[in-house]
Amino acid sequence: MKASKSKRGHGKRNAKIGLPPGALVFTGEQKLGDAQVSLLRYNSEKYIKDDRVDFEATLSTEMVTWVDVRGVHDAEVIEAIGRKFDIHPLVLEDIMDVHQRPKFDEYEGGYYITLRNFKFDEKTRTLAPEQISIYAGPNYVFSFQEDAEELFSDVVNRISNGKGKIRHRGADYLVYALLDRVVDGYFLLLDQIGETIEDLEEEILTSVDRLTKSKIHDLKRELLALRRSISPLRDAIGLMIKSDTQSITDNTGLFLRDLYDHCIQVFDLLETSRDNLTSLQDLYISELSFKTNSVMQMLTIVATIFIPLTFLVGVYGMNFDYIPELHYAYSYYILWGVMILLALIMLIYFRRKQWL
Repeated sequence: MKASKSKRGHGKRNAKIGLPPGALVFTGEQKLGDAQVSLLRYNSEKYIKDDRVDFEATLSTEMVTWVDVRGVHDAEVIEAIGRKFDIHPLVLEDIMDVHQRPKFDEYEGGYYITLRNFKFDEKTRTLAPEQISIYAGPNYVFSFQEDAEELFSDVVNRISNGKGKIRHRGADYLVYALLDRVVDGYFLLLDQIGETIEDLEEEILTSVDRLTKSKIHDLKRELLALRRSISPLRDAIGLMIKSDTQSITDNTGLFLRDLYDHCIQVFDLLETSRDNLTSLQDLYISELSFKTNSVMQMLTIVATIFIPLTFLVGVYGMNFDYIPELHYAYSYYILWGVMILLALIMLIYFRRKQWL
């Protein structure tokens, strides 16, 4: 299943071959019907939210304008937004190419940052990635998501309730708030993965099978995909901090530095989870070896018990004409008694040696 999805994704990316820069080609899997566009304007005194966006409306100079787009598969909608708000064609191309590496780019009049959000399925132990694209300027922010999930609902609530600093800050602080929401999600994600690793450890200690090995391998592969997103995001935020763009104020730069520290913490937690999985693989191999050795030990004990018994049976099974014991009336029962006694003595000996 995973391989087929990957092949379909690469097939859509191949559709861009030969096209000029700025060509709008959606490279992902469509996750909803029509694209959903909502508009939110605010300042320290009021905020206005409208799910029906008039592209002919101009950006307010007195209020921060946030245009939230869910669903980036519709090239007409993306092109209309770019044309109306003068967004660079390369930005629009990157928005629709949902296999982008997290990065930060500066453009005349604005800047663009892309990153990934992940949802973890605890049953299948797989990550579902979603590309988040943000384009911002002095007093406006455009956010683009692949599906209809209300990822930034808590940010909207902070704006509507007037809580915190967000209503008193500019568009750059809104960008920080959106990025911070995604990075905070990484902490929750790694907590879920940590619990899954603990469950796998209990599973290994309870019973060792090939399915457990496959689960460890799959989870390690998902962590590698997560690492490929978190590491470049840390670098992208570092570029934002060093950026000379006037759209990012020094005050917001302080919060971005804090966000950069959070990215480092997330990366450290990720590396810890990867180390725990490596230890889990070692534990799996150790438990498998112990189980194999236990089986071999039991087989060896059984074979050892039968060595003297086989010797006795072999002696009295020889084809000599005269064996004195064969003519004794109770020799058959005596032989059985001796064999049983030898077996009991050996079992007691093995038990005292703690081999059983």
